[in-house]
Amino acid sequence: MSNTTTPPSPNLRETSDVRETIDTGTAKELEAVYDISVTVSAVLGKATMQVSQLLKLGRGAVVELDRRLGEAIDIYVNNRLIARGEVVMVDDTRLGVTMTEIVKSDR
Repeated sequence: MSNTTTPPSPNLRETSDVRETIDTGTAKELEAVYDISVTVSAVLGKATMQVSQLLKLGRGAVVELDRRLGEAIDIYVNNRLIARGEVVMVDDTRLGVTMTEIVKSDR
């Protein structure tokens, strides 16, 4: 494991709690959980429809989502909203997300 830390992206707003954890060296204590896998999901938007409408969908059908073009997407880790961000192109065939805002947890 590397002990170097990468400076935060200028587009990423960190909470003071996260910055404090890194500054006090507590991050070193978290090394035991670094190898745990988590599921990261990027949600472009949502739609609600009746089953009858769903069954009528065919190839080329467009499902209108509840987001506008250019609006931030939600980023979830293990089904928990943690950030908002933007879709970016990684290469000619792949998409990625860049986090622009960390969502403060109520916990």
